[in-house]
Amino acid sequence: MIYAEEQTKRSFDNISYVPKPLNLSRSNVNQPTVSPQSKMTSREEEEYFVKNNYVARTLFNEPELPPLSWSNWFKQVDWIKTIVLGTEPFIALYGICTTSVMWQTLLFTVIWGWLTGLGITAGYHRLFCHRSYEANQPLRYILLLLSAGAFQGSAHWWSRGHRAHHRYTDTDLDPYDARKGLFHSHIGWLLMKPRRETGLVDMSDLERDKAVRWQRRHIFALNWLMGIMLPLFVCGLGWGDYRGGYFYGGALRLVIVHHATFCVNSLAHYLGDTPFDDKHSPRDHFITAFVTLGEGYHNFHHEFPCDYRNAVRWYQFDPTKWAIWLFEKLGMAHSLKRFPENEILKGRYAMQRKALDKFGQVIVWPKKDAQLPMISFEEYQELAKQDTDRELVLIAGYVHDVSKFINSHPGGRALLKSQVGTDATVSFHGGVHDHSNAAHNTLAMMRVAICKYGGEVECLKKRLGHSAAATPISG
Repeated sequence: MIYAEEQTKRSFDNISYVPKPLNLSRSNVNQPTVSPQSKMTSREEEEYFVKNNYVARTLFNEPELPPLSWSNWFKQVDWIKTIVLGTEPFIALYGICTTSVMWQTLLFTVIWGWLTGLGITAGYHRLFCHRSYEANQPLRYILLLLSAGAFQGSAHWWSRGHRAHHRYTDTDLDPYDARKGLFHSHIGWLLMKPRRETGLVDMSDLERDKAVRWQRRHIFALNWLMGIMLPLFVCGLGWGDYRGGYFYGGALRLVIVHHATFCVNSLAHYLGDTPFDDKHSPRDHFITAFVTLGEGYHNFHHEFPCDYRNAVRWYQFDPTKWAIWLFEKLGMAHSLKRFPENEILKGRYAMQRKALDKFGQVIVWPKKDAQLPMISFEEYQELAKQDTDRELVLIAGYVHDVSKFINSHPGGRALLKSQVGTDATVSFHGGVHDHSNAAHNTLAMMRVAICKYGGEVECLKKRLGHSAAATPISG
């Protein structure tokens, strides 16, 4: 026990973010007092909640637009985004049906799609939105150029919505609110004008960023240059495939990159498990990670958004994490942020314990100590002699009625019968047999009383090498 405490203390001292205790004398340390709370009516509670909760206050003061109807729906459509996102799949399909693919074009499409997708994941998402690492100016401009080729707006606009998504997850101030359905969180939120203003977030850092401001000023030109013209001329001038460059490197690539990115807002909130927190909808799943260049470990990401990783296990698929690591090795990135391992383990522990607690609810547990009467050793001996309907055995301070088990005892009825009315603690803990966990747990279900001053023979257990032996568990 002392060793464990020393180990815990050393581990605690090594956690850099834990502050040192205040230098106060013991007499100056006062116990906190709990002030009595005044009782409020339901109406007063509601008013208090709205007043002190930003989301509730915003929703109360800024009601959403009137409901959609046949007479006003066309006014609420974001026609620019709808036309772009609605026509590009048909353009790509037409190109596939009418244009033979060259292997060089197909290879370029895959590489260019991966690079423009990386511009979103490593650039827009982890660098500019979450500031999970620092990049030098050349890398910042490279990522901004690549992400412009993905046709997903400017870094400022993209980060504005995504920061709101994290701050107001699963509320009406979340622009991609997963509660409104898979279609809405995937693409529907883009096709229609927002029903209300997105929640307040701090964008001052990006407003001061020269590279982000430059991209924002020239975003439309950069979209066409990097998204359409570059693949067109690379394939055309490189191997004479202008048509393939437009349809495959341009249109088809955009369809794939768009919907792969959209899966972070939709699929990542529906598919998978919640190993770190289940209060909100984000989930972890390999399929989503594979589709989104590593962004599919979304439950971890929402818990630890400033971590440059989405996947913490070495075998989990996160090419964006690997790319950022490579940037650091090349001297283009630094200050890669990793959330403290101790806090990550706490998240896993909390969820595993919650799962165990839920599993434990289907188990019948032994009676708690408060439910058992307390008797003396002499009273136990007297009961064991007088109560002919019971077979009472004292083990580890508990009196057990083994009458329904004595005939099934693996060691034989006679062995257990010989312990009736005695203290069988030594025998049970290795004096006669080294009992299993199952034996401890089964025995605990037979408790009928507590023997005053009874207890386990700790010194004997230690001598027999069982100082950590299982003891009867309770619910």
